[in-house]
Amino acid sequence: MVGGAQPPPQERPRGVALGLPADGPGSLASFSGRVGAFLVDALAAALVAGLFTAPRLPGNWSLVSFGLVTVVTLVAFGQTPGMRLLGLRLAHPRAGARLALWRAVVRTALLMLLLPALVVDSDGRGLHDRLTDTAVIRS
Repeated sequence: MVGGAQPPPQERPRGVALGLPADGPGSLASFSGRVGAFLVDALAAALVAGLFTAPRLPGNWSLVSFGLVTVVTLVAFGQTPGMRLLGLRLAHPRAGARLALWRAVVRTALLMLLLPALVVDSDGRGLHDRLTDTAVIRS
């Protein structure tokens, strides 16, 4: 490296460009950790929806439940139940500030489509996080 130039993106640790540490608390969560939190949240949403639709399966009502639980918990606590269980949280663009309702709604709507969450950048952030200027980090 000549003159303090930035290393190429493939050599740069994930999250450094966002001002996050390369590892440990505050670093970007792994893909498997984010998928695990999503699966926990999806299962919990299906169970909650199932309470209202029993004895029938919840069907699309689980999407409604997922959306409500995700938006409410992100705004109130900065993490979903699945994130909390796996030691993750959502990083806000302004440290210490509560997540704006619009960010939570847009992020959740894109996450429910699933595909935007699978389109990741060099740091591993999904499209839903890039569009809302958020990141899932280790707590």
